[in-house]
Amino acid sequence: MAMRDWIWDGGRASVDLVNTLRDRKTGARELLDEADALAEWLRLAELADVTAAQALPYLRAARELRETIDRVLRGQLDEADVDALNAWAARHHQPPLQLRLTPRREPVAHVPAPEEPVASALGAAAADAIKLLLEPSAIRICASDTCGLRFVDRSPARNRQWCSMARCGNRAKARQHYARHKTT
Repeated sequence: MAMRDWIWDGGRASVDLVNTLRDRKTGARELLDEADALAEWLRLAELADVTAAQALPYLRAARELRETIDRVLRGQLDEADVDALNAWAARHHQPPLQLRLTPRREPVAHVPAPEEPVASALGAAAADAIKLLLEPSAIRICASDTCGLRFVDRSPARNRQWCSMARCGNRAKARQHYARHKTT
């Protein structure tokens, strides 16, 4: 399995899914390149614990959903994307809490896995995008010339520029500092 550089700066599962297509401003780099990657992302995003074999039938659909979410969150709404987002959101099914008995006959809570865990997890991302679209939050695209990651701006003044200050923000400030001192 390849080592992937997942970034979780989006602030929401739906935005983090969008960010699995990296470097959009400079040619794009696909992180969901195989079923292993989708299974790993779903697990790390805490949406589903599935195998690559379970994820494989959904790989193309996950990429398509990702691009649908991206268009919708950037305000490019059309009926086809709204219908697709609604159809995916309808697939999110969380079975109800159930009771189990331990070997000592003590009751414990248990939430069974949904029948289609990958479809349900992708549905959760779609439902999250719908909720996000209806909130008064600001979806931003990183101001870096090379990045393009999306994020939810939760800063008090709603003026965050970079996906991560530690990554893109510091690089931009270092370039500005260098440019100022180079000309003096």
